[in-house]
Amino acid sequence: MYDVLVVDADAEGDGARLEVTVLAGAHKGEVVALHAEGLGMDPLDCLGMPGTLTVAGGQPSVVLDQ
Repeated sequence: MYDVLVVDADAEGDGARLEVTVLAGAHKGEVVALHAEGLGMDPLDCLGMPGTLTVAGGQPSVVLDQ
């Protein structure tokens, strides 16, 4: 699990493309690009939002703090 911050977002197909940066730990500063679905908001409203990135079985998922 990683604390992240959304640094870029754009509509993409049925969801959004989010880029998040890792805020602490060995991967601090790394940027991860994700495809997100079911955000319930405009992707641009996600900019600057903190969240948690979880990687399990090689699959990333992100939960934004709304």
